[in-house]
Amino acid sequence: MLRILNLTYRIEGRPLFEQASATIPTGHKVGLVGRNGTGKSTLFRLITGETELDDGEIVIPKAWRIGGVAQEAPGGPMTLLDTVLEADTERTALLAESETASDPMRIAEIETRLADIGAHRAPAKAAEILAGLGFDAEAQARPCSEFSGGWRMRVALAAVLFSEPDLLLLDEPTNYLDLEGSLWLEQYLKRFPGTMILISHDRDLLNTAVNSILHLEEKKLTFYTGAYDTFERTRADRLAVQEAARVKQDAQRKHMQSFVDRFRYKASKARQAQSRLKAIAKLQPIAEMTSERVAPFRLGEPEELSPPLLALDHVSAGYDKRVVLDHMDLRIDPDDRIALLGANGNGKSTFAKLISNRLQTMGGTITKSRKLRIGYFAQHQLDEMDPRQTPVSFLMNLMPRINEREARTRLGGAGFPDFKVMTAIGDLSGGERARLLIMIAALDAPHLLILDEPTNHLDIDSREALVLALNDYPGAVLLISHDPHLIETCADRLWLVANGRVTPFDGDMDDYRRLLLDDRKTPGAKAKVPKLTKAEERKAAADRRAQVTPLKRAMDEAEKRVAKLQGEVAKLDAALNTPDLYEKEPARAMTLTKQRGEAKKQLDAAEVAWLEASEAYDVARKEVERGDA
Repeated sequence: MLRILNLTYRIEGRPLFEQASATIPTGHKVGLVGRNGTGKSTLFRLITGETELDDGEIVIPKAWRIGGVAQEAPGGPMTLLDTVLEADTERTALLAESETASDPMRIAEIETRLADIGAHRAPAKAAEILAGLGFDAEAQARPCSEFSGGWRMRVALAAVLFSEPDLLLLDEPTNYLDLEGSLWLEQYLKRFPGTMILISHDRDLLNTAVNSILHLEEKKLTFYTGAYDTFERTRADRLAVQEAARVKQDAQRKHMQSFVDRFRYKASKARQAQSRLKAIAKLQPIAEMTSERVAPFRLGEPEELSPPLLALDHVSAGYDKRVVLDHMDLRIDPDDRIALLGANGNGKSTFAKLISNRLQTMGGTITKSRKLRIGYFAQHQLDEMDPRQTPVSFLMNLMPRINEREARTRLGGAGFPDFKVMTAIGDLSGGERARLLIMIAALDAPHLLILDEPTNHLDIDSREALVLALNDYPGAVLLISHDPHLIETCADRLWLVANGRVTPFDGDMDDYRRLLLDDRKTPGAKAKVPKLTKAEERKAAADRRAQVTPLKRAMDEAEKRVAKLQGEVAKLDAALNTPDLYEKEPARAMTLTKQRGEAKKQLDAAEVAWLEASEAYDVARKEVERGDA
């Protein structure tokens, strides 16, 4: 297991960790969560030894191999497939030695070890991972140098997945991926055999790929069993108990202080007043419940327009003389919520630029409502911002008629406090810059809001704030995102961008997941057309699910019991923190201590039962998935 013991670390005198401790059992898949800037990536560097801690200890089994995505993307003439294969250093070394070994005994040892580690099926395994991340057979044979930085980072991710380290550290891996790659990665990480710590703001990934959460807050680490949704519920219960205890303690302190203020100078009561002063001094303050709510996104309220907002009649689009999208016959109405699906490079951003007037048609016609206003956000805009400008000057350049006070007011409403509005844009976080650009996109209350990967730099709370804003927004939305949660909660129509066309997708995200995973199961595979009808597919899927339903129910019940017992332990801890409990009610204190010990024992047993139930469910589910394949 991995143990973090009393970790303390400071950056330029500012503490990121103070006496932080946590234990991660072997084989656990852990989501590391916390607000931006709290030190999640720094913790990874401390675990790998890249950064030296100030105090405390991080204990890792000596035999463990630690793997993470390298900061520098691989390049050079080596093919993608060979780059990934080289990540298994033992296999590479053994194969090199086998070319020169002459001792029969050593040759036998090498061949035995190569067989033990499955070296001969390694190329197929590496190709499968690359295919899952979006590289077909032709791309896998090309050199890394031919690909852009983002695609080469996918190769780096493929390499670390292929090497199967004992401890896998992944820091926002979906930032390199499109929706298709993200969905594939979810399924792959569920099957990963080692211990994993994953930093991610992708709620679906944290609910699918991990079985526990490590929360970094207030310079401390807290370990929770269960996926992200379970963590949110459990933490909310703990905060409620803590807040109740704090309110009670404050009332006790005020009551005792009132007695002191009244009688401290009265001789007959002076001793009692002094005793209460000592009691007040001994009270261990309970921290006030902190709120992590983020400022809402404000997208405006456009006036109503008659449908359609725009219509495409046999439209084609592309760059120079190269047609990227062709034969498009589509329309967007005022209340549409449309998400574009399709792998990177298929033309999703091209379509967004076409609709937003940033790209001219190469053929056909686009008819738009005369009063139509369009708001547009795209990730590349983050890199185009002048880092020397401040949010105030940036906004005033766009709106010359407003003064600084009005600009500050608008920025404050968008979640920028006073000290941030005069901060250089280059010193803002990625999430803050994204928030600024989303605000700019919605400045004039557009009838159609186009968002191209809006969540890459937003933390989970900010993503939820964006979901709420989009669902309240009365205009139309065209969304491109690799965040399945955002698509499922905001979009009611799916359009597939593939093979040079944009066409409505007849199905939901679950249908698309199945199509995608089938498509990427083997290198160079093409999407297969289901032979069954939709009704037959649903019945077959229901029959398969029925085989694992009892096991899932047992796992869910075990998880609920763990959460319930965690709440009981937290309540008992709060009761035991009551001031003067041991002096005034020693018998009750003894009873509560015994109850706490028994509850903790039950919690430990419940966690073991939950892990066993989870393992049984995973085994059964994988058997069913193999049958489906």
